[in-house]
Amino acid sequence: MGETQNLHLPLRTRSSLKKPLLIVLLVCITSVLLICTYMYPQHSVKSPACEGLSTRGCQAALSGWLDVHVRKHTDEEVAARVVIRDILRMRPALTSRSKIAFMFLSPGTLPFEKLWDKFLQGQEGRFSIYIHPSRLRPVHISRHFSDREIHSDHVTWGRISMVDAERRLLANALEDPDNQHFVLLSESCIPLHTFDYTYRYLIHGNVSFIDSFEDPGPHGTGRHMDHMLPEIPKIDFRKGAQWFTMKRQHALIVMADNLYYSKFRQYCRPGVEANKNCIADEHYLPTFFHMLDPGGISNWSVTYVDWSERRWHPKTYRARDISLKFLKNITSDDMSVHVTSVGKRGDELHWPCTWNGIRRPCYLFARKFHSDSVNKLVRLFPNYTSTVV
Repeated sequence: MGETQNLHLPLRTRSSLKKPLLIVLLVCITSVLLICTYMYPQHSVKSPACEGLSTRGCQAALSGWLDVHVRKHTDEEVAARVVIRDILRMRPALTSRSKIAFMFLSPGTLPFEKLWDKFLQGQEGRFSIYIHPSRLRPVHISRHFSDREIHSDHVTWGRISMVDAERRLLANALEDPDNQHFVLLSESCIPLHTFDYTYRYLIHGNVSFIDSFEDPGPHGTGRHMDHMLPEIPKIDFRKGAQWFTMKRQHALIVMADNLYYSKFRQYCRPGVEANKNCIADEHYLPTFFHMLDPGGISNWSVTYVDWSERRWHPKTYRARDISLKFLKNITSDDMSVHVTSVGKRGDELHWPCTWNGIRRPCYLFARKFHSDSVNKLVRLFPNYTSTVV
């Protein structure tokens, strides 16, 4: 036993001598590094992305690449978000006088006035109508569609002037304090349900029905402009159909916004960066609401559109295409569909539609319908509409 213990003594002695040697070595290395840092300070290197920008401009550009939760908001962002936050905290002022504002973005006549008159019959005091002609020419309007034409400069598809027209409609509709929900429609839109069904669906719903989804393809996030940084990072860039319905609080924050709108006004157009073809009415509101109130929107539109032909414009239905079965299929559809620009035919995204957390049909309106279908639609209307939400 004594011999065994003596054999271990030299090993423990050598191990104990290693510790002070390691400490001395680490201190020496640290000292050398500190001396080098002091004698040869690191010079800042400007990113190639900052070429031609001031120091502040460079910092703003680089901060756009940081996660929105990491970078510090600009003064303009802080001011904008405070105003938007307080508007969103306002409680809806729903009363027996609450109305829906139907806002028509039309290039001329409204070919489906007969159908809309049937839809609105007997509902006076529960709705308002606003018409924004895209071209400055007379618009024939029926008794429901009177004295509410809004004239402005020429509106061009795909440009910021389309968003300007939407904002102008909202501004005029907001003048009436009883308007509590706002619906954007085109001249080729038709109603799919009774007015009572539509009224309850919108007025008593817990969200605005604004389309917003992520399209990772060239016609989605591929349209994001670096000029939009740092306020609009690419990770938050969204796409969606322009045909929205929104609550009064959301209409107010759209009118209050200048910061994010100005980014789209300046940069969301063809020819700004390479071959990107940014279309303002497809990206402004989807991105705006995704960034500022993602939980307050549905992420799908209540206006049915058929993109199955995979063209720049959706399919147009003529009278020969319409049947009672076809219309009932649309009114009962409870799965929303989004088509991305990934691949030649695009990927499809499907998710269920819910109303106040309950599975319900997605669509209240539909487009595009040709004017030759108006009489057939008027005849079929009582048979394909729903009365209970």
